[in-house]
Amino acid sequence: MTCDSPPKNTGFLRTQRFRAAGAAGVLLAAALLTGCGQDSGDTSTGTATSEAARAVPERTATPSYSASRSASPSATLTKDQKDRKTLLDSTKITFDKAVTTAEGAVSGGKVVELDLRGPGESDDDTDRESASPTASASPSGTASPSGSASPSPTGTAASPSASASPAATGPEWVATVAAKDGTEHLVRIDAVSGKVINSTEDSEQDAGEKSRTADWIAKAKQTPQQAAKAATDKKQGTVTSLDLDENDKNVLVWSVDVVDKGWTETTVDVDAATGSVTAEETDTD
Repeated sequence: MTCDSPPKNTGFLRTQRFRAAGAAGVLLAAALLTGCGQDSGDTSTGTATSEAARAVPERTATPSYSASRSASPSATLTKDQKDRKTLLDSTKITFDKAVTTAEGAVSGGKVVELDLRGPGESDDDTDRESASPTASASPSGTASPSGSASPSPTGTAASPSASASPAATGPEWVATVAAKDGTEHLVRIDAVSGKVINSTEDSEQDAGEKSRTADWIAKAKQTPQQAAKAATDKKQGTVTSLDLDENDKNVLVWSVDVVDKGWTETTVDVDAATGSVTAEETDTD
């Protein structure tokens, strides 16, 4: 009978189905592997992107470092530069105003030297620090019998310093002003208010020194203001000192100290007769 043939066909169909299922499984596994590879590629790409994102803040932070470096030069100033900065920051009266004030304190006087000084600084003619203790020591001076005659003149001489003691906390312009006969006067000017603190005649000058100073005044055709202009035309900055004197070649010059924006000081020599610059030297400290 023909009833036995169907089982054979059924086995054949099952085999074909298993083969088809196996092929489908292989394709599915391949698809899964391909998908995993793409995912792993996306992960590496995302990792690189996140790393780049992390690098951006680090680069944007770099300018702040360079900005801090730009401010660093102020920390590298030398002691002399810091002193000049402190002195000039507290000074309100410029050199030209100090020259006018000093010459006004001496009849017919001409400035032959001008120097900007901080509180407590002394000079060859008058030492403010030594004068102020004299005023404070006046009670003990009254107790000394031997000094009964001398302390009173000392006390009167110290009284200008005592009255000017508030100016000791600030800068001063110290000027040497010569009269027509060469007699020199020391004039101190408050560099903040512009007022004269005191004016005293140099009693230690001899006839030869007076004659020499009078000769210099006559030969100096350039005023302190003109000499300062010639110096600052050569070296831009702020004038802190002027001095009329002869150089090594016996040429009468104005030695002008100029402090630039970096607080470095340069001395410029200007011929007192012609106004030409003869020398220039920068202080490296």
